[in-house]
Amino acid sequence: MREALQNQSIVGTFLSLLANDTPAAVELLHPEVQWRNTGLPTLKGQRVTKALLDMDKRGIGIEIETHHLAGSGDTVLTDRTDTITFRRFRSSFWVRGTFRVEDGLIVLWDDAFGWGSFLGASALGVGRLLRGN
Repeated sequence: MREALQNQSIVGTFLSLLANDTPAAVELLHPEVQWRNTGLPTLKGQRVTKALLDMDKRGIGIEIETHHLAGSGDTVLTDRTDTITFRRFRSSFWVRGTFRVEDGLIVLWDDAFGWGSFLGASALGVGRLLRGN
């Protein structure tokens, strides 16, 4: 029970830091972490860190609203809304995440989302930009 609560805390902290302090967030990733996203190639190890730090450097942000976070043993599940931002562009969509934590570090980050939802949210973001909202 205690391990599950600690792992939930690690994932919750990671998601919070990802939105505000990417360099601190990547410190919670295992050197051999795997990051999976629906329909995209899996990133592994240093490629995950490089991708996240590059997004941050380019001004691509992420805001995360966690609706549910639950865990059992080394597995933590999240139900959340992620918002991708770039300057005035915003695209919000639902994400189901599965994380696996070992020895205090995230070894698996597996996000699933609907491409229709993602593309629809992105189209709305572009529309808002064109309208000046």
